Amino acid sequence: MEFVPLAAISVPAASTAPAGSGRTASSKRRTRRKVPLRVRVRDNLTGYLFLLGAVICFAYFSWYPIGREIVMSFQKTNFAGNTKWVGTANFTRIKNDPEFWTAWRSTVEFTLFALVFGYAVPFVVAVVINELRHARSYFRLLVYLPVMMPPAAAAFLWKWFYDPGDGVFNTVLRDLHLPTSQWLQSTSTALISLVFFSTWINMGTGTLIYLASLQSIPGELYEAAEVEGAGVFRRIWHVTIPQTRLILSLLLMLQIVATMQVFLEPFILSGGGPEGKTTTVVYLIYEYAFHFNNYGSAAALGLILLVVLAIFGGAYLFISSRAEKA
Repeated sequence: MEFVPLAAISVPAASTAPAGSGRTASSKRRTRRKVPLRVRVRDNLTGYLFLLGAVICFAYFSWYPIGREIVMSFQKTNFAGNTKWVGTANFTRIKNDPEFWTAWRSTVEFTLFALVFGYAVPFVVAVVINELRHARSYFRLLVYLPVMMPPAAAAFLWKWFYDPGDGVFNTVLRDLHLPTSQWLQSTSTALISLVFFSTWINMGTGTLIYLASLQSIPGELYEAAEVEGAGVFRRIWHVTIPQTRLILSLLLMLQIVATMQVFLEPFILSGGGPEGKTTTVVYLIYEYAFHFNNYGSAAALGLILLVVLAIFGGAYLFISSRAEKA
């Protein structure tokens, strides 16, 4: 280590430096040696090596597929893997496909319904569980159980529930002398049936996140609200929601991004549904790639979905940053 002689360090006298002039700080900055880059790399080499594995995995499984998708969207690729550059022909083809607009309409409808149920219901359940005095842990486990089930197994289970003949739902309706439903076979109920299943299987994660956020709210705020005579709904509106605004906005964005990419529900439960009622964008990508062997059109549609979600994410972050500054 190189030592700096004490004689080489000039310390300004306190009497000659006016208060607040900043000379002492500037002198310290002049005498502070800048550590060379090679020294900093050597000192942090172990951390860089640990980070390298994560970067390689992320690049191979995330960045490379995105780049490959962009290239394939401008190519025609057959089943044998032979490629031919076709420019924007794939985008023109899917734009003229009637199923393209049907898939987007179904995806947007599914997203809106999922926001009504899948976004609001977990918050309500979390508030109810948080207000319980007993058996709170039991209800947390009960709500989270569907998340621990394999999604495919849960989907096949609900497909049996929705069976128009001997399904559980229609059996219960007949026992109550109520009219039965075709559920997945009807254009009026197919999409909402998928939303019910999606809400049930994904509700546990959101509920636990909301619960963790609710339990971090200081109890003094609720006590002050009670002293002011606020009821349950006023306490939720004036205390709970403002204190959990960050988590609510974050889960809102994640909910929209996740529901815009829904695939499991239409793939297993309805197979696209009657008259394409449950054909979502991702399900249409699957059909382009594996039913029609048109990987170029599948990649082009995937790229369009990526751009739409990127625009939404950027707009959300911009609005959130403006709201925080305000």
